[in-house]
Amino acid sequence: MLYLWLKVLHIISVIAWMAAMFYLPRLFVYHAETAPGTPQSETFKVMERRLLKAIMTPAMISSWIFGLWVAYEGGFFSSGWLHAKLTLVLVMSGLHGYLARCVRQFAADANTHSSRHYRIVNEVPTVLMVLIVILVVIKPF
Repeated sequence: MLYLWLKVLHIISVIAWMAAMFYLPRLFVYHAETAPGTPQSETFKVMERRLLKAIMTPAMISSWIFGLWVAYEGGFFSSGWLHAKLTLVLVMSGLHGYLARCVRQFAADANTHSSRHYRIVNEVPTVLMVLIVILVVIKPF
């Protein structure tokens, strides 16, 4: 029963993390098109900071904790698919760190990227998520 509850908590954490990973770059798209110092820019700063601090980072941490615990309880650490999944989750975590840096740059009115850049960045979590889900469900190796 513990394994199932850990799996539930992992799935809930991942859903929250992915929702934030999809939404934050979308906020950047609109923020990059807004002049610094405007009321809209200041609103975006608040939204980005709260999304990162209140949802995205706690969800990432809990995804890692519950995911590793599920892997341990399920005896999956010798499985090739898990190694591939963990590699992709490390890439996702690196993207998380990049987005956190972007939040700090926007907060300091120091963004140097165009909205087009953030439109492209916005697609990366989707591709990673699709590959991770395929690995978890199909377990190809």
